Amino acid sequence: MRLIRGGEDTYLELKVKLSNSERIAQGIVALANTDGGTIIFGVNDQLRIEGVANPEWVQTEIVRICREEIFPPIVPMIDTIAFDSGKRIVALDIDGRKRPYRTRDGRFYLRFGAEKREVSRGELSSWLDEIRPLGFENIPLQTVTEEDFDDALLWSFASGFDDNAPNLNLYNTSDFLRKDLLLAVGNADEFFPTVAALLLFGKNDRVAELLPRSNVTVARFSGDNGSAQLIEAIEVKGNLLTQFETIMAFVQRYVDMGKVRPKRKLELVTDSVVAARGNYHYYSVAEATINALMHRDLALRDIRTRINIYDHAIEFINPRRTNGFSSPAGRAIRYGITQRLNPQIAAIFTRREYGINAPHGGLPMVLRQSNLYSGRKPEIYIANDEFKVKLYSL
Repeated sequence: MRLIRGGEDTYLELKVKLSNSERIAQGIVALANTDGGTIIFGVNDQLRIEGVANPEWVQTEIVRICREEIFPPIVPMIDTIAFDSGKRIVALDIDGRKRPYRTRDGRFYLRFGAEKREVSRGELSSWLDEIRPLGFENIPLQTVTEEDFDDALLWSFASGFDDNAPNLNLYNTSDFLRKDLLLAVGNADEFFPTVAALLLFGKNDRVAELLPRSNVTVARFSGDNGSAQLIEAIEVKGNLLTQFETIMAFVQRYVDMGKVRPKRKLELVTDSVVAARGNYHYYSVAEATINALMHRDLALRDIRTRINIYDHAIEFINPRRTNGFSSPAGRAIRYGITQRLNPQIAAIFTRREYGINAPHGGLPMVLRQSNLYSGRKPEIYIANDEFKVKLYSL
């Protein structure tokens, strides 16, 4: 009664009845994205208690809406309040701790005072940057179409699981991304692929155009740090498979890599005219590259992934929000205990069917094997919204 007497505001919405599930879903999403709130069913605009005819059905429908019409699903907290007059109202408490939330058709809403408003495409990126970077891979892209995807790559991935998959002429990109891989949202008439879908299976030119923040800079310096003379730098664009292959090819132009530590040879003590090429453990470099592509915080628009090759080291620099990233978390990540920023991307990118012969072991393997190969322990730095791993050569 105290809430009702205060009337609608940013955290309270009053409904006479539950009659339009789509509008109710929008209202729940708006409250959840605005730090939570309450919806009370059975109260009119004049703040008078009218009650609901069938509170049991209202509760069942609220549970269905929260489970099926909202992503990620919300666990509703519902109370039915009975009055001496026999009238009953239903109160739904909404917790917004896992925002951002969106409706099933890929739309985001916020609540301003007693009104809800859809977040425009222009506002979406900056708003998501502020509230929750961890869900960026799941953001639907409303300007992306089926023509923006590399069907050959997508089909190759699908056929790797099922030799009896339908032939290419019958293959439906939107259905497969939406229903099989959960990389798109929308109904039968709408198709909103996610950021993860575009990064994994997009055509190279379209990924570069639609998600320029995903580009990676790879550079070779003549020295042991970034202040040395730059020899060559390229900007690697395209989907994740193309980026991985391009990065590895660039690295191999400037360094040697082996799978087993080479035996030490006797050498004459002379002044070398040309510095020897760095020699690295192949699987450590490959896994460090894969981790950089998988686990970057794409919500940080102004920080790009960079890979710098020096005379005696390779440095992998990734955007990673350090606000809230505690020192214990920095230590735990050395043992493989970490929260993946992009779990859907990681799940597909590391599959053999995607086309990359990925090593296993993650960062702990990189640290251990690189140390065994070169005799020098790799270094990890976490500062200024950047996560850095530095591998040393033999």
